[in-house]
Amino acid sequence: MTAWLRLHAMAFAGTLAKLAATPFATLLNALVIGVALALPAGAYVLLVNLQTAARGVSSDPEFSVFMALDAQKADVADIDKRLRALPDVARVEFRSREAALAEFRRHPSMGDVIAALDRNPLPDAFIVRVARNDGEVLDALAARVRGWPNVEHVQVDSAWVRRVAAAIGVGRASVLILAALLSFALLAVTFNTIRLQMLTQRDEIELAKLLGATNGTIRRPFYYYGALLGLLGGGAALAIVHGALHVLNRSVADLARQYGSDFRLDSLPPQDLASLLAFAALLGLCGAWLSVTRHLREFEPR
Repeated sequence: MTAWLRLHAMAFAGTLAKLAATPFATLLNALVIGVALALPAGAYVLLVNLQTAARGVSSDPEFSVFMALDAQKADVADIDKRLRALPDVARVEFRSREAALAEFRRHPSMGDVIAALDRNPLPDAFIVRVARNDGEVLDALAARVRGWPNVEHVQVDSAWVRRVAAAIGVGRASVLILAALLSFALLAVTFNTIRLQMLTQRDEIELAKLLGATNGTIRRPFYYYGALLGLLGGGAALAIVHGALHVLNRSVADLARQYGSDFRLDSLPPQDLASLLAFAALLGLCGAWLSVTRHLREFEPR
């Protein structure tokens, strides 16, 4: 076990030395990987922020329940109790017909119209807020309430919930497709980089085989090279996304202030950042494995 760990430590140290010996080439390779990873990562960050913003506009979807004009106080109390007992209901807010009329009367353009009425035409109403952003839940609850006695009308607008959910779904699919395509590109970059490394070390590899080195011993440094290159590329991607968010937030802050908001684009949480780095390292490792597996059989001692 100690010997195995020592071999890995030597391979890791040797790989770091090779990367440090060619800083310009290492930087360019890391930037190529970083730019490619920054595209889906940046799109994912924007998608998460847009989802948060959409949720903040109305965190709880709602529907309105209008009582019949001849409904009595006991009827209103009964509906109130039944609404609060429904599943997935976060809050029930009652608005009396008197309060609604007073609110209309305060409006400058409605005061004269309300004054000309001989009776209050507005019904008692409930605003029911649902705990989940799910259009199907809204529709199901509204359909259930419509059949209750003394309920004149139920108004529900779940269309925006469905549109937001559909748009976010399209966004997620687009990010996944983009990430998949660029992942293949990164595999190709790593594949060719490792191939070039093997070509420059052809004599060393053939000599090592003559001295009895196993394929595993020869493969190990290239695996570390691919993984470390991917990790550096992941770090470059995070730096690019962070810089882009810093620039964008200046304009976003100006726009948000026009609407009395302090909204800003947030970066990914630490677990997602770690996942991106791990994914980049895994891509580098896979590219190295494919390249070494494909080309090592060509390096036989002459």
